[in-house]
Amino acid sequence: MLTPPAQPQMATPAAVSAVFTKYCVTCHNPRLKTGGFVLDPTAAGHPDANPEVWEKVIRKLRSYAMPPAGAPRPEEATYQAVASYLETEIDRAATAKPNPGKLPSVHRLTRTEYENAVRDLLAIDALPKELDYSVLLPPDNTSSGFDNIADLLFVSPAVMERYLDAATKISRLAVGDPKQPLMVNIYRLSPEEFQDARVEELPLGTRGGIAIHSDFPVNGEYNIRVETAGSARDAQQLEISVDGDRKQLVSIGGNSGGRGRGGRGAAPEKPPEFRIPIQAGPRLIGVTFLQRSEARDEATLKPRMRSTGTLAAVARVTISGPYNARSPGDTPSRHRIFVCHPALAAEETDCAKKILSTLARRAYRRPVEAADLDRLMTFYAAGRADGGFEFGIERALERLLVSPNFLFRVERDPAGAAPGSTHRISDLELASRLSFFLWSSIPDGELLDTAAAGKLHEPAVLEREVRRMLADAKSESLVNNFAAQWLYLRDLEAKQPDEVLFPDFDETLRRAFARETELFLDSVLRGNRSVLELISANYTFVNERLAKHYGIPNVHGSHFRKVTFPEGSPRGGLLGEGTILTITSYANRTSPVVRGKWVLENLLAAPPPPPPPNVPALKTGRDEPGKTLSMRAAMVQHRANPACAGCHARMDPIGFAMENFDATGKWRDLDGENPIDASGVLPDGEKFEGLAGLKKALLRHPDQFVNTVAEKLLMYALGRNLQYYDAPAVRAIVHEAAKGNYTLASLALGVAKSVPFQARIEP
Repeated sequence: MLTPPAQPQMATPAAVSAVFTKYCVTCHNPRLKTGGFVLDPTAAGHPDANPEVWEKVIRKLRSYAMPPAGAPRPEEATYQAVASYLETEIDRAATAKPNPGKLPSVHRLTRTEYENAVRDLLAIDALPKELDYSVLLPPDNTSSGFDNIADLLFVSPAVMERYLDAATKISRLAVGDPKQPLMVNIYRLSPEEFQDARVEELPLGTRGGIAIHSDFPVNGEYNIRVETAGSARDAQQLEISVDGDRKQLVSIGGNSGGRGRGGRGAAPEKPPEFRIPIQAGPRLIGVTFLQRSEARDEATLKPRMRSTGTLAAVARVTISGPYNARSPGDTPSRHRIFVCHPALAAEETDCAKKILSTLARRAYRRPVEAADLDRLMTFYAAGRADGGFEFGIERALERLLVSPNFLFRVERDPAGAAPGSTHRISDLELASRLSFFLWSSIPDGELLDTAAAGKLHEPAVLEREVRRMLADAKSESLVNNFAAQWLYLRDLEAKQPDEVLFPDFDETLRRAFARETELFLDSVLRGNRSVLELISANYTFVNERLAKHYGIPNVHGSHFRKVTFPEGSPRGGLLGEGTILTITSYANRTSPVVRGKWVLENLLAAPPPPPPPNVPALKTGRDEPGKTLSMRAAMVQHRANPACAGCHARMDPIGFAMENFDATGKWRDLDGENPIDASGVLPDGEKFEGLAGLKKALLRHPDQFVNTVAEKLLMYALGRNLQYYDAPAVRAIVHEAAKGNYTLASLALGVAKSVPFQARIEP
């Protein structure tokens, strides 16, 4: 277990002023104004008088960014003592007069939050492809990597039209309207999809194909059309299954009675189609081939290039329907919606009120008022007149899904509050903040009940709810929403490594990268482990495909399992994972600059300034006839410009420590014909060797990384960019989290208890 660093000895105002006079004012004076920054050492005794300036100084001290490399630098104890003095003085003033920062009164749900809210409100887990949220709703704007920044969540007329259309389609699906229009859902597989092995979730003894999770709206028949790519000399057995039960098995290709023609690259003359009865609700549709034998195929006899493999493969699956719709069926959505079933026409109005008030309480995140219910009942009545009781509920649900009370998180300031005054938000508003922070979704019944009783703000109750919510499966949003945005993991989807230089990279490997990082983050963030293990861990999660890429022996099969690395291994932790190494590379080569910048920005919250204009491209060609420049040699030439040297001195050593990994995260000892030199020296003079040495150097000051996690977590929780006045709250969160070994639970609890999270400032 890594212990928090010892607290440095406190400095005096005179000593702090002397440090700045000796090391800083040579450059940061009124005459030179280096970096546009002027420092008055005499003001160091009262940093709370100008916290915006001194918070910048603290950040430079904590990251050892100043004085610049090559200039005289104080001892490490001096760095710590001066920074601690400034922090203590500023924090003391902030405690006396806290500033929670400004937040808009209205905060629209993001696309991800809308999706999760619909899932939890209506028990819809997997929309059909035609209703995929990336199709239904536009993407959200981002700032600092996050898409939930309130000031950027605009609602234009065009965006509102998309929400109206989404509400119509989702309400039909949830209620199970037998009269809904025919849906056509197309699932395409990439030509780079490797299909010579079993797909996770599909039956043993199969290979390739696709596993499709989808909610089917009603009981009926659905048409499944399968298009294939490639072929083989012999017929292939194509299987269609529903929830693991085989529904169809046909031969294609070879001499299978004209279903397809043989020859490499040939496609079937007519894609096979199947009309299959499917019950309403969430189903797993499997489209795959039977594994013919355990004999080695051509892939073991020649290098595998990017392709669908050596056998026929599924290229596209189209599911259309429903046909001959019989009934809405017995689905989780209908169980959630229809909390009563009227036996007589006279009972319908009361039942409709009960259904809609139950839904509205969850959707609006507060007790339902008479006006709320009256508005929904107006739409129910119109639908009831047109198509009966269930159609009336469908129309009212459609209205609920576009209500401002559902689409927006609204926080009200108390009447008569003085401008600039600070007040605590209500318990119901706190419940909403908490649920969208930890779940990216609406509060559940238990959280709403606690808030409605006025007890959620009590420290013991709040801690109990935070721990309960983190234990819930819905807290996986902290991995696939918070961590994915913080670390830019979503960039992996857009990466296309050069297919000539990296022929082994395909969609199967891309998915394995993503799954490894997801499982690793989940094991740390939701496994009650210290967030420092994101850097220091000596384990990861791999399947056979990924293990071969990493050179890990004795791993077989498509399922992922935990593997532990030996002492001194460069693998382990985020920096040794293919996801990070790929998103920080170019298509044709690694980039020490991009990798170094990623670490500084995302792990240390100390990003370098933007590069100056007209920076020449990196020359990685030949230094002399017959000799190719190594990456390190090319970078030495590139940063010869003094204007570039300062920032590169911070970025490059970090990036070079990762040079033994190529642009797809595969280990290498040579850069072309040049041996790789992965050694480095940090600006404070610390030397290290390779990624293992870099991780030790980063963990020598663990508070810097934990501070970054706390900053990102608070930014995500609030839905706004942090400012200098938020620094005291971040430090308080980190200080309290140290008692809990810096686990995610301790950091999340600190965020939930912080002033910015629990209070508002009157505009």
